[in-house]
Amino acid sequence: MSEASTTLAYRIMDELFTRGWLEVADEIYAVDHVSHDAVNPGMDGPEAMKHFVAGYREAFPDLEMIVEDVIASGEKVVVRWVARGTHRGTLVNLSPTGRQVVVTGMHILRVQDGKVQEDWVNWDTLGMMQQLGVVSE
Repeated sequence: MSEASTTLAYRIMDELFTRGWLEVADEIYAVDHVSHDAVNPGMDGPEAMKHFVAGYREAFPDLEMIVEDVIASGEKVVVRWVARGTHRGTLVNLSPTGRQVVVTGMHILRVQDGKVQEDWVNWDTLGMMQQLGVVSE
């Protein structure tokens, strides 16, 4: 299970986020997938993930997700990542700033029957907003 689960983690970061291949969300996420992300609630299931990723790729068309660490045990995979991109499109209600950002984060994935069934996400939202100039340091 660990090798297949690790492969899913890399596919999320590379194929889905970095390359923007939205259709792979159907292969990666279970139909009844549940996401636990306090910043972005309601990102449950492949369709919601496609919408979420499309929004970030529109805001950061050069988005690159770099996997720093992957630890797998049983049905869980932990991914520590770094995201880089230039804010060239609208992000929620924030007009493009042209600023480059570097953001760190972690995902914990629970994989069942070869797909991500549930995930927990924690990332440096405040740091991103500071880099965009929305929030003062």
